[in-house]
Amino acid sequence: MDSTEQPPEKPADPPKVLSEAAKRALAEAAERRAKADAAAGKLPPEQGGPTGPEPTRYGDWERKGIASDF
Repeated sequence: MDSTEQPPEKPADPPKVLSEAAKRALAEAAERRAKADAAAGKLPPEQGGPTGPEPTRYGDWERKGIASDF
């Protein structure tokens, strides 16, 4: 094969068939996520908390330049 030739394309996989239970589980999860997102918008703003991204994402807190794991 020359460097200008493209390799043959791989055939697409057939679409996945979901059972009724799987469809119900996905619908319930989407409903729970929507409720959680709506509830998160109702919380008052945090006072005295860390600035920037949520520190628990990284597993440590920083105060006055000192990081501490918890």
